[in-house]
Amino acid sequence: MSAARGPSAFTAPEANRANALHAGAWWLWALGLAVAASRTTNPLLLGLLIGVSGYVVAARRTDAPWARSYGAFVKLGLFVVALRVVFSLLLGSPVPGVHVLVTLPEAPLPDWAQGVRIGGRVTAEQVVFALYDGVKLATLLICVGAANALANPSRLLKSLPGALYEAGVAVVVAMTFAPHMVADVARLRTARRLRGRPTGGVRAVLQIGLPVLEGALERSIAVAASMDARGYGRTARVPVAVRRTTNVLTLGGLLGVCAGSYGLLAAEGAGYGLPLLGAGLVAATAGLRLGGRRTVRTRYRPDRWGVRSWLVAGSGAVVAVLMIWANAYAPEALHPGVVPLVAPELPLWPAASVLVGLVPAFVAPAPSRKEKNA
Repeated sequence: MSAARGPSAFTAPEANRANALHAGAWWLWALGLAVAASRTTNPLLLGLLIGVSGYVVAARRTDAPWARSYGAFVKLGLFVVALRVVFSLLLGSPVPGVHVLVTLPEAPLPDWAQGVRIGGRVTAEQVVFALYDGVKLATLLICVGAANALANPSRLLKSLPGALYEAGVAVVVAMTFAPHMVADVARLRTARRLRGRPTGGVRAVLQIGLPVLEGALERSIAVAASMDARGYGRTARVPVAVRRTTNVLTLGGLLGVCAGSYGLLAAEGAGYGLPLLGAGLVAATAGLRLGGRRTVRTRYRPDRWGVRSWLVAGSGAVVAVLMIWANAYAPEALHPGVVPLVAPELPLWPAASVLVGLVPAFVAPAPSRKEKNA
């Protein structure tokens, strides 16, 4: 008889409070995919990025309210694609084309509006260019939606520096309420459907929107009362010189980061971009450390950044770096042309680099079956 096999060291354990993944790792992973999406307009690569994010979300999301918002981001991405194509049809495009699909009535414009037109010829090249651009924007939104569906916003708040605590509370509360509103809309639509009432039209939207806004207002009042009871907004006494030094370091550091990032992106500023970026990061970090002194709060059971968090965040960073590198040696594959109109091809190595983003689906702690089947 063969002995029973124990759990492998390479098998992701079931998620619990002790081994839960750091919320910041999910955001770094998603931002890495978003950076990769910003470097290409190839619809095949963008579709692969969407598929990778969707697979990870399906494999590792829980039944928490914020985990249900991924579908809303996908719908928002589809709306962005449609809106981008419609704007291209109505307002024209600078992309020349020879394959005319339809000719719309063109509105005459004054001389000072040269270069802008309303209506006119609609070419296949113009529509394809708008479609590529819209899919790129939709991929960015879906990557952000993946992070919103996987990362616990309240635990992300606990990991912020003390200087960003108040701003972080506002952002996290907004991110938490958005999935609740989506869930309320779905619940009310289901209730109206069961009662035989229509769920579409202006009247139905108004009848659904009022209870949703009422529920959001009640949650806001409850959160405000709980925050006041916990002493939110109370700060420690900090000398004036320390506050001014904190402001100077933080503002100067952020300006340095912006200038350094611009230098790295610009061809002429590669020499000074990296030193400015490093100096800005050091100054901003020092300012945040000093600013944390005015926040009187403690952390109960802080989240740990373990090996699995490094693997998840690192996989997103690897996807971003490899896509940036691919953009340097194979720009034609990452940016398929529309003039002349050719079918996009799937480049092998960039596609393989995107698949690195699947690492969280295998190394991140898996949610319990009860949560997955709920």
